[in-house]
Formats: sequence, C-alpha cells, structure tokens
Amino acid sequence: MKEQAAELLRKLLSPSVRFELRNALAWLQDMAARACFWRWEMVRFKLRADSAHDILYVGTKQRREFVQVLLGAKSREVGTRLRLRKSERTVVVSEIPTPGALYVPQLLSAVVPLNRSIDDITAQYNTELRRNLRKNRARYRMQQALNDDDIASADREMLQPYASARHGSAASQIETHEVQRVAKTAGRLDLVLLEDEVVACHLGCVVTRAGKRYWSTVRFGYPDTVFSDQKKLREVNSITTFMALEWAIENGFDYYDIGTCLARPDDGLLEWKRRRGGDVDTLGNHGYLFLTLPEVGTAEFLWETPLFAVEGKKLTLHLGVPEGKSDEEVAARYREMGFGGLSRIYIHCSSAPRQEQVDIIQGRYNHLKLPPVLESVVA
Repeated sequence: MKEQAAELLRKLLSPSVRFELRNALAWLQDMAARACFWRWEMVRFKLRADSAHDILYVGTKQRREFVQVLLGAKSREVGTRLRLRKSERTVVVSEIPTPGALYVPQLLSAVVPLNRSIDDITAQYNTELRRNLRKNRARYRMQQALNDDDIASADREMLQPYASARHGSAASQIETHEVQRVAKTAGRLDLVLLEDEVVACHLGCVVTRAGKRYWSTVRFGYPDTVFSDQKKLREVNSITTFMALEWAIENGFDYYDIGTCLARPDDGLLEWKRRRGGDVDTLGNHGYLFLTLPEVGTAEFLWETPLFAVEGKKLTLHLGVPEGKSDEEVAARYREMGFGGLSRIYIHCSSAPRQEQVDIIQGRYNHLKLPPVLESVVA
C-alpha cells in the first residue's frame, strides 16, 4: 500500500514540486538532528595558531569537526569548558539560528547555464584548459553502463576508491544499491574510455527545479592508475567534466551541475569548477551554520576567512579589507573569487574603503551579464 501511494504521488506531482518536497524533508531531518541538545558541546578553538580571533562553537562534536574544515582551520586544538568566556574578538558559530547571525551554507553546487553554445562556454576557459581539450578530446569516448556487473565494477573499482583517495576514512561513500538505482532509473552511469581503456566514470541524475532541467553530477570515479598520477588525473578529470557538459547540451538540459563541494570561497575544488563556467548555487545544500561576526576586527577575520551566506533565496559573499592593505594585496587575495551566481558582495572594513580597492574587487565580476551589487560595511 505504501509503495502504491508513493507511486500515485509521483504521478500526480510535477518534478519541480517533488524537488521542493525533497528539499523540505531534508531540511526537517537536518533540523531534527540539531535538536538533540544533550549531544551538544561548547568549545573554543582558533582557525590558526596566530589568529587574533577565536571561535566559540555551540553544537554537536561531529558538526564542529565539519565547521573546522569549512572555515579552513589549520589548527584542530580545542579549548576546555573553563575558557569559554566570550570576548569582543570571538566569532560564535551555532547549530541554531541566532539574531544577527549569517546563514552560512555547508555545501554549494557549481552550475553552468546552458543557454549558449559550447564555444561560448569554453571561450571563458583559460588557455591551458582550452589547449588540453583541443589536443585530447578526440581520443576519448563515453559509453553508458547498462548491466549490473558493469555498474558494480565501476562502483567497486572507481567510485569508491577515488572517494577514499580524496577524503580518507571521512569519505562519504554512496551505497551500492543507490548507485544501481541512480544508474538505472534516476539517471545514468557513463564509462569514459581513452582509446579502449576505461579511465573514468560519471554518475549523474536529472534534477528539475522551478521548471528547469539540470543534468547533475552525483559522483566522478577514477581507477587507481589515474588518480595516483596527478598529471594524468588533471587531463582525464577535465575531459570527463567536458564530456558531461557536452551530453547535457546535446540532450536539451537548461543547466549542467558539476556537483557539490564545500561552501568555502577558498576551496580549491570550487575554484576549479568556477574556471569551468560553474556559477555558485545552493542546489544540493540542505544544512546551514549560523555565524555571528566578532565585535572587533571583522575585516581582519573575513580577510583570513571569506564567507558565503544566504539571504532569503539569494547567495552573498562577505569579504574583508583590513586597514593598511595595498591594492596589490587586495588583488592577489581575491584573484580567484570572481564567482557567478552571487546577488551581493559585502566588503567589510574599519573605515571607508579606497575606491581603487572597490574597483579591483568589482573587476573580478565585470565579465558577468548580471554582476553582483557591492556594498561596503564599515565597522
């Protein structure tokens, strides 16, 4: 009876409505997990040993370890409960919303709009990447895995080993039955061949949001012979992503979602996806952290640790420009942060920023059709 009811709902509800319902359910499950107050801890730590700011964290230990990764902590030393008095340079991070806190997403997707030709998309790639594609694309082909043995082999020999190689024991593996389900019903699993050798796989699914169709990467996989050779991995990884983009365009999708990664502006994977035309998007994110900026030294903190935040359904970016930073330092610090998909950028500073520095940051977004609004926050 339950299966029949689920099937009836599936037929009655549009894909967009089902997407919103799944999002709402994931949000409720996340909030329910946070509500276990008896599992919470209150601890203090610093992102770096020499940092002028400290983090006061209120929440579960498991989430605290994730917070340290998300904020780019170089030190994992945690203070005792006896040293928890808040100072004017304390940043408070909580699992529950607090007045004035930033809603910091845990994950972001990199989404490529497909309302243009593939030549227009690749025109934004850097010279080295375009050269790699021209030189090597013709040597590769993609083949869908259709039977159970091929899907299981790809999972066992590429998806799982690559995830473990990247994240170690903390890797979030996809259950084998879920790989089979996505490959057969919700999407497809493609093998990538270099000549006649399987060198990668791509597990993807269809997502429909607000009437728009997304071809969404669930996971990339590579065998040990590829991911243990960094030069070979760079080539195969770029080609695999490009072929998934081609497939999305050829099959009439509105967007290609390159996949989720940490919602950290300094994250190398996010920057890698940005260079391939991916705009930041909250697609795939169901959890938030709630961060209250320090009373003193906000510009210095955000210089060290820029933050994405969500306002309503719009994505923003908070940057810091401390007093005394030169134009060259500002240009170097924010060179890789020209993300598409932002509605607003807040520039935090202790006094009105110099126009030259505002222009430098604005220049990172001049290539966009709809660049974000820049707003100075003096405190």
